[in-house]
Amino acid sequence: MIRQPGAVFTTRTPRVVAARRLQRRRDRDETGRFLAEGPQAVREALRAGVVAELFCTADAHERHPELTRDASLVDDAALEALTETVNPQGMVAVCRQRDVPLAEALARAPRLVAVCVEIRDPGNAGTVLRTADAAGASAVVFAGDSVDPYNGKAVRASAGSLFHVDVVRARDTATTVDALRAAGLRVLAADGYGPVDLFDLFDTGTLGAPTAWLFGSEAHGLPEDAKARADARVRVPLLGGAESLNLAAAAAVCLYSSAKAMRE
Repeated sequence: MIRQPGAVFTTRTPRVVAARRLQRRRDRDETGRFLAEGPQAVREALRAGVVAELFCTADAHERHPELTRDASLVDDAALEALTETVNPQGMVAVCRQRDVPLAEALARAPRLVAVCVEIRDPGNAGTVLRTADAAGASAVVFAGDSVDPYNGKAVRASAGSLFHVDVVRARDTATTVDALRAAGLRVLAADGYGPVDLFDLFDTGTLGAPTAWLFGSEAHGLPEDAKARADARVRVPLLGGAESLNLAAAAAVCLYSSAKAMRE
């Protein structure tokens, strides 16, 4: 049964007002909660056991009763106020943030880790999360002054993968790299001008070892200090006329190269 039968929350309902504040980073940081919208994200959040509250429209309840049996019913205006998309999909979950301390993530002996260093664009952050999950990485680290992975655009771009991997936020990049190496991971910096060719590195078989990949921002790439701390600076070879790859494409190539090497 849907919660509060006969009651429909509006934009003025205190619980809707409180949830809407989570669109701001300050409120997400203060409460340790964030919003996830749409059936896919809600389904994964429920499986992860992190849903604190769920709102849905009557139409969404009819279409997805398996997801919304414990939801609070809201009118269309309230649902639109809680979402940031042009065409909302009828449901929004208030979720508990899933931050994992770096030491805890490393204690699980991960073989593949993606590290986002100073990444500012939430769409890129979410896409790297999704790609890392698809490639079998068990942790994604947001190092330095990176975007909030619980930003609405980042959550949507992750397509549910946010709920599958360890999400680590570490302010100090140098300490993070040192900890990764101490845990037995080889640290590779994805660098379009790096001296090591990814294909050559793959052919040597060294990508089969536990690896942490460092990825920088779309606009500025990796900071020099991060590149200097890596075990190697690796470029993805450009075989055609393209000048470069964007962050998402480079991350996919690097992570999947490691994933393939680890299977051989």
